[in-house]
Amino acid sequence: MSSIVTLVPMDAEQYERFEQRSLADYADEKIQAGTWTVEEAPERAAESFARYLPQRLDTPHAHLYMLMYSNTDVVESQEEAGYIWFNMTDSAQGKEAFLLDILVYDSYQGRGLGTLAMGALEQEARRLGAVRIGLHVFGHNERALHVYRKSGYRVTDIQMSKEI
Repeated sequence: MSSIVTLVPMDAEQYERFEQRSLADYADEKIQAGTWTVEEAPERAAESFARYLPQRLDTPHAHLYMLMYSNTDVVESQEEAGYIWFNMTDSAQGKEAFLLDILVYDSYQGRGLGTLAMGALEQEARRLGAVRIGLHVFGHNERALHVYRKSGYRVTDIQMSKEI
């Protein structure tokens, strides 16, 4: 039995759930990274969303999808397994996709869906004309680092800090 992940554009109800979860997760990641305080994190996360998704689901160049999982034995049975958000931009090398958020729900973890989702992202970005995909990952996120490396991503920049 093998699995497939397809990207299905978010609808308004799915977007509301995505935004609520993604805002909370982003604020938490910034707190864990030591970048923001607990007090300022919710407001700063909201400001970031307003900058990158000013028209929310209808923001030009923003691509928001649900990750739909099915095993190949029962293809007509798709289950919502997470979400993915990337923006498309133009660069000197051509169109680039930048992954801003990806989440495989906890109940689907450990099944290889992260790697499958990254493959689906690559196909969709290529379909949209991208020649490159970029992303940022927090240093403490070992699970994501593993998935990205397994998917062929290489480190292009490292930022470090030390508490003193």
